[in-house]
Amino acid sequence: MLKLADLKVKLFTDGADKAQILEMAKNAWISGFTTNPSLLKKAGVTDYEAYGRDVVAAVPDRHISFEVFSDDIPEMVTQARAIATWGSNVYVKLPVSTTRGETLFDTVRGLSRDGVKVNMTAIFTEEQVAKAIDALAGGAPACVSVFAGRLADFGIDYRPIMQDAVARARRTRNVEIIWASTREAFNVVEADRMGCHIITAPADVLKKLPALGTRTAAELSLDAVKAFREDAIAAGLSLATPGADAPRRAAAS
Repeated sequence: MLKLADLKVKLFTDGADKAQILEMAKNAWISGFTTNPSLLKKAGVTDYEAYGRDVVAAVPDRHISFEVFSDDIPEMVTQARAIATWGSNVYVKLPVSTTRGETLFDTVRGLSRDGVKVNMTAIFTEEQVAKAIDALAGGAPACVSVFAGRLADFGIDYRPIMQDAVARARRTRNVEIIWASTREAFNVVEADRMGCHIITAPADVLKKLPALGTRTAAELSLDAVKAFREDAIAAGLSLATPGADAPRRAAAS
């Protein structure tokens, strides 16, 4: 059975809570961190630069992605260049388009050629994958984040796009694919099997990974039966059955 130590895919923590980032950074098997405006809002971040520089100082030796938040392309470029100065381990996340559908492929091409490490995000289609990798190939180290989990949420098979993305990126010298919007521990196994470079996941998913390969299916079955029995006893469940003088209680022998 596959164990944590067998994984070749790099494991990133997706989240913006500084305390959680520091906790996860204690694990040598965590290779990086990703954030986004939604996670920053959840973490209560208001002074973005102070927060970003503080996190980089706390974790200076691993990939950290910070996203621009403007919806205006020239301002996105300005923000990207500013964020890139926070540390040599910083990747700047730029979305595939503005809210008006204006694509950023030419934008990331320019930034990448200028040495900015780009993480192009919100990728959902094979066309977006192809254009993003083409724009970033040959530039600074870069990532393309494909939202596999969100595709699955809507019943869309993410496997073809992930396999295509990995194949395309592996023909470059500088682009890596990030499996994003991870929903469960098995997604890590899938990403590893597909040869994906990176998977980013919430801490609660990653914390399950040390258990990989520690239980067989038969053992898990017995664990579930025991748990149901223990909970029935703890709840004091009772049930009247035909022919019984009194309700049978869960704790009865």
